[in-house]
Amino acid sequence: MIVTRFAPSPNGPLHLGHAYSAVTAHDLARERGGRFLLRIEDIDGERSRPELAVEFREDLAWLGLEWEEVPAQSTRLASYEAAARELLERGLLYPCTCTRSEIAALDPRMGPEGLVYPGTCKGQALDPAKPVSLRLNMDRTMAEVGEIVWEDELVGTTIADPRDFGDVVLVRKDAPASYHLAATLDDAADGVTLVTRGDDLYAASHIHRVLQELLGLPVPDWYHHPLLLDDGGDKLAKRRGSGASRFGLAELRRAGEDGRALADALRANRFPAGISLSKP
Repeated sequence: MIVTRFAPSPNGPLHLGHAYSAVTAHDLARERGGRFLLRIEDIDGERSRPELAVEFREDLAWLGLEWEEVPAQSTRLASYEAAARELLERGLLYPCTCTRSEIAALDPRMGPEGLVYPGTCKGQALDPAKPVSLRLNMDRTMAEVGEIVWEDELVGTTIADPRDFGDVVLVRKDAPASYHLAATLDDAADGVTLVTRGDDLYAASHIHRVLQELLGLPVPDWYHHPLLLDDGGDKLAKRRGSGASRFGLAELRRAGEDGRALADALRANRFPAGISLSKP
């Protein structure tokens, strides 16, 4: 049975891009007789606001979607800790005390998520008295997993090779897990068989596929859909205030817009003025 999910973080209001992603995941599950899950990714420190999770449910119901809700990330901290401990004991993680400004001062190369960590702390021993992040030793990891692949329904077969990211953080100084570790573990725990999300996360799936191999997790397929762009050609994003603008779902809902009609328009790729769809 196909299982998809929509997994928003309650650190800002949802926008049309989220609606497009949720409708896509919902419809893929319904068309194939499967399940559509809602998971709240709420471990982003003080930025996570419980009232937004309530708003998200209202937004999805307004769109006419039906879902099963699974436990939020804040209830799953033990699983993140156990996975990190296992990787640390296997010598695949190392502690890092570097700040962002210290990393930037080293003039590292750019990668898919920004500046690529140059490995300054590699080989450093763990000091429980110091706040540290835990980074994945990517060279050692790739030597262990060998050649593995993953399948995207829109792209096809891809060889997993996340080395462009460098030694990514799996446990943050300010949170119990990074997005990479938490999302990978949660999708496995929830039985997700088709990871449906925007194609801005396509590159991150290289990391997630490798983590699945390291931790012996089930391997889903992926479906990275195009993104909604604003009139400047930029993707709609919380950090750019899209959820609080005329493209915000709560704003549209409170203004009396018909959510089900909006969902149908998104299905037909009919978008409000100023919105377009990125090329696949």
